[in-house]
Amino acid sequence: MNSFMLTTFFFSLLFITAQALASDGNSIKLTSSGICHTKESPYFDRIKNFEAFSSITECLNTGGGRVLRTSGKVLQTNSQEYQRSMFGHGWADTDGDCQDQRAEALINASSLPVRFANSDKCRVMTGRWISPFTGAVIQNSSEIDIDHVVPLAWAWRHGADEWPQEKREIFANDPVNLWPVEASLNRSKGGSGPDEWLPPENQCQYVARFFRITKIFDLSVSESENRTFRKLLSKCS
Repeated sequence: MNSFMLTTFFFSLLFITAQALASDGNSIKLTSSGICHTKESPYFDRIKNFEAFSSITECLNTGGGRVLRTSGKVLQTNSQEYQRSMFGHGWADTDGDCQDQRAEALINASSLPVRFANSDKCRVMTGRWISPFTGAVIQNSSEIDIDHVVPLAWAWRHGADEWPQEKREIFANDPVNLWPVEASLNRSKGGSGPDEWLPPENQCQYVARFFRITKIFDLSVSESENRTFRKLLSKCS
């Protein structure tokens, strides 16, 4: 191997090494929702809009409030940890007719009269629901979760942690924020915002409703998140 080839090989090796170091140095992605995603995050490769950091500490110090590592579990670090009980213990029966808000959402969304578990008409068993996430028809209520369009955990991170308990419970049971959807999709969504998760279908409808609910409840939305909303909605016209 002559000196020219050796020199070329040497500089090529330096370039590749520098690229690898740069890649390793930007191994944390901060999304507009304030989550620091490590490479172990199940969403890491899918996140396109982010600010890159070389360490979790740097990401958190710059504005990230939570760390997402594996299995979609968010580790709260800079604020009180979200708990479902902060929004009430399960579904409320707001009108005292024995049908809680899950049952009410199922009844209101079904395109056919629902069938109840027994004569007291408290628990819905079957109906005909068209999923806003996929357009699929679902007939068995056991396959359905009631999705909070704006997740409770997301709301907590965007101002609901400062609400009184009564307002949080109203938010958790408000019909405008409830959608019957496939249980599997609701659970894959978790507490993510539109910058991290979108349904397979009807994405424009979903983002528009998400954005409207943040306005109704005066949730804090960063300028970065507003840009994400506008960018997503601009594709709908």
